Amino acid sequence: MTDTRSDDAGAPRPTPLGANGQTSRKRSAGRPTLDTVARHAGVGRGTVSRVINGSPKVAEDTRTAVLDAIKELGYVPNQAARTLVTQRTDTVALVVTESQEWLWGEPFFAGVLRGASDQLAEDNMRLMLTFAPKDGDRSRLESYLMGGHVDGVMMVSSHSGDPLPERLEESGIPMVLCGTPTGLNPVAYVDCDNRSGARQAVEYLAEKGCRRIGTIAGPQDMQVGVDRLNGYWDGLRGHRLPVEDDLVTIAGGFDEASGVKAARELFEKGGRMDAIVAASDPLAIATMRIAREHGMDVPGDLALIGFDDSPMAEVAEPPLTTVHQPTETMGREMARLLGGRIRGEEAGPLVTILGTRIVVRQSA
Repeated sequence: MTDTRSDDAGAPRPTPLGANGQTSRKRSAGRPTLDTVARHAGVGRGTVSRVINGSPKVAEDTRTAVLDAIKELGYVPNQAARTLVTQRTDTVALVVTESQEWLWGEPFFAGVLRGASDQLAEDNMRLMLTFAPKDGDRSRLESYLMGGHVDGVMMVSSHSGDPLPERLEESGIPMVLCGTPTGLNPVAYVDCDNRSGARQAVEYLAEKGCRRIGTIAGPQDMQVGVDRLNGYWDGLRGHRLPVEDDLVTIAGGFDEASGVKAARELFEKGGRMDAIVAASDPLAIATMRIAREHGMDVPGDLALIGFDDSPMAEVAEPPLTTVHQPTETMGREMARLLGGRIRGEEAGPLVTILGTRIVVRQSA
């Protein structure tokens, strides 16, 4: 006596029965395979594969039978076999073109990482984090990324002259950059309106009566640094305030250590200033420190604005007025755009620019 079920092709297949005539539900010895699931569900191997890969060409009762068998047997799809079928790994690489020390000291990155990983999880994709310092040997990483081990790449903190984005783009690997690229076009990227954000900061200070406003700008080999410096100039010109080279210092990075060095240089050459706009929150925190070394009170003697709206801005003493950029939304949008490129739903250059706003606290 046998019990039969039909697969989606309509052909009945026998389900093994026990000695008492009941359907056998014993687990197979060892790790269950695709064939084990097929026998248990009473369907063909191809049907199980279609269910696992989400094909709509499966009858609902058959899909239910397969899913029940998978659950009962504790079957875990073999990723290598699934990759052969779908030609996808369901893995995305997030490449950071800085050192690991930069990563753990950079508050901006945490929000981007959170947003990207959340979006990828919703799309049933995995995130692989890797580093590609601009001065290190990247040959093994390039070979890995181009060798079919990942479906796409997101890149954070790319500098001008970096050949990696162009090589990946030319190789046909779906890619999205975090930040406007310098000298690379066309390419997909997500950024916030850095120029507008810096301009808003200067305008806010000018409207409060500040007349001599300095800035600690970010690295000029990154478009984000260029855009925020240009926004500073825009704000000064818009309010007919002095545009002086002595009021500008270029930091080597967006980190606090770079800020200490840049702030000392700015106070030496800039003289007495009403306010300073820093290109990141860590740069602004460092500037607070150096201002105190010069006997200046923030905000009594010097108004100060950062850029990021990172958690450190809220706990600074005094709490830091800053330009908010939606880092988690940036990460989510990067993952969303990349998913579309991987699935072939999006073609050509894709650009998303997100807005910024001033968050007023006690430093200005």
